[in-house]
Amino acid sequence: MDTGTASNFLKMHNIKPSHHRIRVFQYLTERRNHPTVDLMFHDLVAEIPTLSKTTLYNTLNLFVERGIVSLITIDENESRYDADTSLHGHLQCNKCGEVYDIGLQLSSIDFADLDKFEVEESHIYFKGVCPQCLKMRGGHNKEKSEF
Repeated sequence: MDTGTASNFLKMHNIKPSHHRIRVFQYLTERRNHPTVDLMFHDLVAEIPTLSKTTLYNTLNLFVERGIVSLITIDENESRYDADTSLHGHLQCNKCGEVYDIGLQLSSIDFADLDKFEVEESHIYFKGVCPQCLKMRGGHNKEKSEF
């Protein structure tokens, strides 16, 4: 996403498009790596020496508040961020720690029990082993991954 597009997107969501905010948003939309604050800070500080973790936390909190980024908390000790705010799930690999997007077939999920509620958030996550780690350990037991 180029700077102009990112700037316009932020403006549409009532966010002042500072250089730091634009770069953080570009990072999230381009990398799609579900980063932690520490990872983002490490990756961006060389490019933006004036970036502080406080600025990064404030920027991410603003993005979450405005609904343009989702906060992912699969592990209670680690917060990650995702610029894809569509309804989808996540899987965190127990071996390498990576977080992957998991598509959902909404037509096969029964939401009938929710019709009396006002849903404000949804989080669907799984923990397991990713394909790369399965290859390294020598195979995949398909029976374990089926529901």
